[in-house]
Order: sequence, then C-alpha cells, then structure tokens
Amino acid sequence: MESQFADVPGRSWLGSPIDARPLFAAEHTALMGVLRGLTPGEWEKEAVPGWSVRDVVAHLLGDFYGRLGRDRDGHRGGPAFAPGETLEAFIHRINQEWVDSLSRVSPAALTDTVGLIGRQVARYFGGVDLDSPSLGVSWAGVDPAPMWLDSARDLTEFWTHRQQIRHAVGRGTDPDPQLMTAVLDTFMRALPHTLRDVAAPVGTQIRVEIKGPAGGTWTATAVEDRWSLAAPDAARPVAPVRSAPPAALVRLDAETAWRLCTRGIGPDTALARARTDGDRELAAAVCRIVSIIH
Repeated sequence: MESQFADVPGRSWLGSPIDARPLFAAEHTALMGVLRGLTPGEWEKEAVPGWSVRDVVAHLLGDFYGRLGRDRDGHRGGPAFAPGETLEAFIHRINQEWVDSLSRVSPAALTDTVGLIGRQVARYFGGVDLDSPSLGVSWAGVDPAPMWLDSARDLTEFWTHRQQIRHAVGRGTDPDPQLMTAVLDTFMRALPHTLRDVAAPVGTQIRVEIKGPAGGTWTATAVEDRWSLAAPDAARPVAPVRSAPPAALVRLDAETAWRLCTRGIGPDTALARARTDGDRELAAAVCRIVSIIH
C-alpha cells in the first residue's frame, strides 16, 4: 500500500514506530485512581508553577475535549492565533484561558467529567491508524507527524500530568514499567531535533542509556543532512556505524530522564547527574533535550 506520507520527506530518522494504543486505557485507569483518592486540601496544592492540582486536571480535560473534537468529530472551532503569536505563546495562552474558564467547576465534577471523557479518548486512540498523518510534534521537528508519534506524544502528556499530581501530594513517580517504557521511548524521539545544530562527521554516533526496568538504549547517528534514530543498517555509511564506538555515551536514571525531558529539572542538573563517556560537548548537547512545548 502506498504511504500516506509519499509527498513529504521520509521519517525513518524518527526511529521505529511506537504503538501506544493499548496503553491509553491503563493510563486513564491510573489517573482516575489518583483523582478519586485526593483530599479537598490536595486539590489546592501546587502541581506546576502557577497551577494547582485542580488546574492541571482542568487542563487535562481540555486536552481530552480538544482531541475528540478535532480528530474524532472533525470540529474546527476554537481559538485562533493572535497576530504575530508563536506556537508556544498560543498554546500557553489558550491553556490558561481554558483553566481559568473552569475555575467554577468543583473537583468532584471535574473527576466525573474526566472519567467520562477520558474513557472516550482511550477508545478513540485504540482505533487510530498509526501510519496516517496527524498533528505536528514540534519538539521532534516534524509536521505533519505520523499518528504513531502524535498519539504517543499525547500518552506522554497524560502520564506526565499524572506524575505532577502525584508529586504535588507527596507520592513518587509511578514505577509501572509498561507505561514509563513507552513514555521514555517517545521522549527520546526528540534526540535528532535536539542535535540539529550539532555538526559532526557522517557516521558519528551518540548513545543514550536509561537504566532500570523502564529504560532502554537510543543511538543517534549523524547522516548527511540530520541526526537519525534509524537502525544502524538504515544509516550511512554502514561500516563505521556498526564498528565504531559512540563518540559520546550518556547514562541517565529514569527519574532524571523524564524530568529533564519535561523540564522538571534543567540540562545542567541532568548533566551533573549523568554518567558520561567520550565527548563532553556532545553529552551536554544531549542534555538539552526537551520533549514538551516549552
């Protein structure tokens, strides 16, 4: 079957596709378990700078409605860009407007609505075509993005907001390796875009290792016009890719990795926590990775 991306450059540099479809139901169940266990006081605790737990939940509900309205229902209404407004400024503005508009909604009503609409979102994602073109993923440098990346990106956002809620009320990061594995794998798809301005000879490799049950290894290879996460035999030249050690190796623990990618910690903090071998400048470049609209 002919690819639906035949009119745009290939995207093998993003790495192997991720199938996050079966994970949305589990993520939603985990979220509802957290929300139903919150005390009235916990809803008012700060989850991210400027937003309480209640605000983050309201934001999640807005994400749910946006996805269903746009992609399931074909609805094209909603806010527009202001003159000269950047994507980042637009996203931050409409997110805040939505959260402000829901300030009159009680935690109990939010929980009920998130439960209902979140189930619909999980059902929607369960049936998407992973190869179809979808929303761009700015932090990966791709627009349009394949649905496999766009849907995995949404899973990471839902998961991240749940962790922010957990941390706000004194709980640690959910260690469920099934969900965290998919989240970290998705976050690492930002590596080629992160390294886009790093010049290196063709065949140069940078490797990231995240330890723990949810971890893995990702290798970015310098090809002719970009960095690529494609398998080594899909990069050029083949022989150096297979035989040479990486120019830089960055080892991170899972907690540092996800918090770096979501800017819960900064690049300097992550680099100080990392174990690195090889070129220190390349390792520092890796630690500039960000996998959210920032």
